[in-house]
Amino acid sequence: MPTVRTSLIRGVGRLTLADPAHRNALSRRLSDELAAGVRALLAEGARVLVLDAEPPVFCAGGSLDGLADRTSPLAASYAGFTALADAPVPTIAAVEGPAIGAGVNLPLACDVVLAGESARFDPRFLDVGIHPGGGHLWRLSRRIGEQGAAALVLCGDVLTGPEAVAHGLAWRCVPDAALPTLADTFAERVAGRSPELVRLTKATLRASRGLRDPADAAAVELAAQEWSVAQPHFRETVARLREHVRSRP
Repeated sequence: MPTVRTSLIRGVGRLTLADPAHRNALSRRLSDELAAGVRALLAEGARVLVLDAEPPVFCAGGSLDGLADRTSPLAASYAGFTALADAPVPTIAAVEGPAIGAGVNLPLACDVVLAGESARFDPRFLDVGIHPGGGHLWRLSRRIGEQGAAALVLCGDVLTGPEAVAHGLAWRCVPDAALPTLADTFAERVAGRSPELVRLTKATLRASRGLRDPADAAAVELAAQEWSVAQPHFRETVARLREHVRSRP
């Protein structure tokens, strides 16, 4: 049985961590299958990717057996969340249950994090005697600031789903039963938009991270905006909107 299930429905690619017997730990196999799943869904035309997991644990972090096995390079365990982070389409994590250790890297690699009320974000690297890896500190600091990263990683603090929203680690928190519907709503909205425009907008968002001058940011956006208004999709959308306005009573 695969440790990661994939599906593609109307442009929405779904990746489900499916190894609950091992608490969806990031074994070499699961990480490789996750990376392969991302590549396959993108090749099949996915316009958005949703990451979720079979409960009760979203991801228990790195496999302890795998970490202790020095014959396998540590970097190999990063393949799954690196593939998510590098995806050119929007990525959404739907986190139900605990995300522990390197398991926190998975939602951090996604553009939008949605949390169920049972979610817990618990880095816990130092508790098992290992330094954070895979860009964990950089991504966490970007989400919740340097003090927040220190509180979680150095001091062992843990964020619940509602607390994750309050601190910027997640965007929304809903009851667990409502989480799949919320993730579907977000994903379907993405999939219904121009795929080229969505990809370009995500690329611009990424490029803006390294800019400090608002004039430089405006120039990057202007080039992308000029491209967008020259596309047939823009003209077709404007025509539909005008027709909608004319047809209103």
